[in-house]
Amino acid sequence: MVWATLLGEDIGPKWLYWPWVSDHVDEIRSRLGEHVELTLLAVGFGLLIALPLALLSARYRRLYGPTIAVTGVLYTIPSLALFALLLPVTGLSRATAVIPLTGYTLLILVRNIVTGLDAVPPEVKEAADGMGYSPARRLLRVELPLALPAIVTGIRIAMVTTIGLVTVTALIGQGGLGALLLDGLNRDFRTPLTVGVVLSLALAVVADLLLVLLLRVATPWRRGARRRRAEPSIEAVAAATAPIAPKAR
Repeated sequence: MVWATLLGEDIGPKWLYWPWVSDHVDEIRSRLGEHVELTLLAVGFGLLIALPLALLSARYRRLYGPTIAVTGVLYTIPSLALFALLLPVTGLSRATAVIPLTGYTLLILVRNIVTGLDAVPPEVKEAADGMGYSPARRLLRVELPLALPAIVTGIRIAMVTTIGLVTVTALIGQGGLGALLLDGLNRDFRTPLTVGVVLSLALAVVADLLLVLLLRVATPWRRGARRRRAEPSIEAVAAATAPIAPKAR
């Protein structure tokens, strides 16, 4: 490469060497795509597991303590230790990276989902019962929509945390932006380090902003509630359940 053979120029200590960046755009784009894919897989699988666990824990409170304890233990296990435990079973595969990353999201997601469900006011549940809602319909059309702020907060934390953890998967050959960090460390070349760090931070910020925007779109009644500085009420139930429920007057 031209950038690597420039006579007399020591590019290693430079924090950003643009000729290297322009020469590796395809690789950088590929690593970024791998990073996004691993993050979405981990958080997606985490939601699929955490949601039923949280619903059961909210309904049967005796399950909440053991669920939090088990997910808390998973959260405290170092990622490299989990990789080492899985390698004899799954090898250097995508599953070896996704399984630990998914496990790290469970504590955050379960806790926030249960917190959101607990925060739904009792009078709102009674109003839904008065409208003739079955327990399942009340959960889907009333409780979960009103619990969305807490749920999305959990997803935001899990997403940002996972974006940071994905970088470690480069140690087992699963790429992502961590591969750029590893390459920079191995060669004492700062430019890949800078690109990997900046893109990881940018990805975390963009993901967080998109989730905030999604929450605003999904919960239009909250804007009115913030203006009135009031808790969700029967009007919020009507907004969450329209057009099935008649609008409260």
